[in-house]
Amino acid sequence: MLDNTDAQILDELSKNSRITMKELGKKVHLTGPATSARVIKLEDNGVIEGYTIKVSQVKLGYSIHAFLTIITQSVYHHPYLSFIKTKEQFIINNYKISGDGCYLLECKFPTNQLMNHFLEELNEHANYKLSIVINK
Repeated sequence: MLDNTDAQILDELSKNSRITMKELGKKVHLTGPATSARVIKLEDNGVIEGYTIKVSQVKLGYSIHAFLTIITQSVYHHPYLSFIKTKEQFIINNYKISGDGCYLLECKFPTNQLMNHFLEELNEHANYKLSIVINK
């Protein structure tokens, strides 16, 4: 069970995972070594699974952000899963879901032409519903 200090540590790390243990300790009223020990414990217990960076896809040339609800044509999903492995440059996340479809595919594309080509190829393996992100 997490106490208030652990919750504060997680909150601060989610804002800035590059913060030093000394700086983090000041924010949660602990010493640097005590803070470090708590962070290590949170990591060891699997509460903290890892640290990431947030990358601007637009600055990398991917101006189109899309979600596709994937409806496979059969209960055999291997053709779809094999296809998306060949298109990793466009895939952000592939979630297996319940509800309206089988998967929720989050994608990025640099141009409408490349997105259209991707969708034409995808349609050989699954049907889809396309949603384009307008604003975050």
